[in-house]
Amino acid sequence: MDFSFRLKQLRKSRGLSQQMLGNKLGLTKQAISNYESGANTPGYAVFIRLANELNVSLDYLIGRS
Repeated sequence: MDFSFRLKQLRKSRGLSQQMLGNKLGLTKQAISNYESGANTPGYAVFIRLANELNVSLDYLIGRS
């Protein structure tokens, strides 16, 4: 499983829309959409904020576990 798929799966399992997740992280809905589609990859700081917000490890988020 790759990052984009896992991000979308985690977001949906927590009942969050792309807009809601973006708002929590100070990002746009479009940024979340781009991460989920694989069009863009977040920087290190955003990876950490995503993992914290979704309550998962970085390894899990990026598909290493």
